[in-house]
Amino acid sequence: MKTINKLTIAAAALLCAASASAQTSASGYFLEDYTYRFQLNPAFANSRNFVAMPGLGNLNVGLTGNLNLQDVIYNVNGTTTTFLNPGVNAQEFLSNISDNNTLKVNLHEQVLATGFRGFGGYNTISIAARADVGVSLPYSIFSLLKEGVQNQTYDISDINARGTAWAEIALGHSHDINEEWRVGGTFKFLVGAGRVDADLREAQLTLGMDSWTVTTDADLRASVKGLTYETKVNDRTNHRYVNGVEIDGAGVGGYGAAFDLGAVYSPKALKDWTFSLAVLDLGFINWSNTMLASTNGRQSVNTDGYVFNPDDDAANSFSNEWDRLRDDVSAIYELNDMGDQGSRSTMLAATINAGVQYTFPLYRKLSFGLLNSTRINGPFTTTDFRLSANVAPVKCLNASVNVCGGTDAVGFGWLLNLHVPGFNFYLGMDRTVGTLSKQGVPLCSNTQVNLGMNFLF
Repeated sequence: MKTINKLTIAAAALLCAASASAQTSASGYFLEDYTYRFQLNPAFANSRNFVAMPGLGNLNVGLTGNLNLQDVIYNVNGTTTTFLNPGVNAQEFLSNISDNNTLKVNLHEQVLATGFRGFGGYNTISIAARADVGVSLPYSIFSLLKEGVQNQTYDISDINARGTAWAEIALGHSHDINEEWRVGGTFKFLVGAGRVDADLREAQLTLGMDSWTVTTDADLRASVKGLTYETKVNDRTNHRYVNGVEIDGAGVGGYGAAFDLGAVYSPKALKDWTFSLAVLDLGFINWSNTMLASTNGRQSVNTDGYVFNPDDDAANSFSNEWDRLRDDVSAIYELNDMGDQGSRSTMLAATINAGVQYTFPLYRKLSFGLLNSTRINGPFTTTDFRLSANVAPVKCLNASVNVCGGTDAVGFGWLLNLHVPGFNFYLGMDRTVGTLSKQGVPLCSNTQVNLGMNFLF
């Protein structure tokens, strides 16, 4: 039995435990001997069969977003501190904050995988652990935290957090239709470990000349096997509210299915050009339960409803009214345990990859590629353009260098792929790590590392 006493800590733990989702390195999209190209487009086929080293066949870890550590951590008089330090200029800090600030953590762990020729094409079988996590924060919450109550209205609505963790068993096949077209598809059976959604849809503070109004509307949905909410009674108001979670055992939270679909077109009339398109993770997971904690709709407090009497013996004395106001404001942030809402289905974050590759006719071991990746994931939707140069100077080695830009930030990527007889090792970064803090944490929230070891035959 595991008990966590604070709801906010519990929600954060569940989200972080999920880590997140990335298919594989986009830097390898145009490298023909990159073993896991089929995870970027299921129409791609390897030139050789392979078996992954268990747990290390394809490991992808990444952090992306437009909210960077260097935006909220500062050095003041030789001391590392947060943006809340009075020595940090408010205007300087807020100039680095976007209207919508996102942070996404990415992880794809290939447990087992194999690929082989047969059945008229190329086939893949894989088992992987995956997840998907994102947090979105509006500009106004940073303004309120840094400047304090200075403006008439503060709207910190649309704070979102998502966390999904699952395992997948994938079966893929690709084959040539003719000399110009190749198609492929992958079916995935999904086993859900957990899903958490936190939504602060509305949180407003309006400061009028004669009255203040506070409004909230929030939900927390958790689909985790064995999870229940802990509650506590407010001694002053007798309101029972959620203040933690309790997880009794572990198990499967749900089941689902997804498809990857792809095509590659190499026109004879344009022999140096190749066009490709893929849709990945087109599917869903059906969760067996949904534990809901909620404000139970829109809740509001207006100070017009309180009349302060200077008479200490009056029922509405200053002390009594102040206590009542404090209790009412506290109550609108106390989530109610709404119980198990039953099953629900959630979609995976689908990705669309569209690529075009040009092989340099004077040195055919060199090619250039342009890839657009768009990930459809509600408030965490992103799009990324990547221009790459890909070279295979010797038979056993090829590499890619690329620059990317899009929703999150501009970055530099690379991938080095060694494929000697019987063995394959690759290492790369879709977004290269920049400056690190003293604790080894990237100051920029855009870095992604991909490595793998596989046996070829």
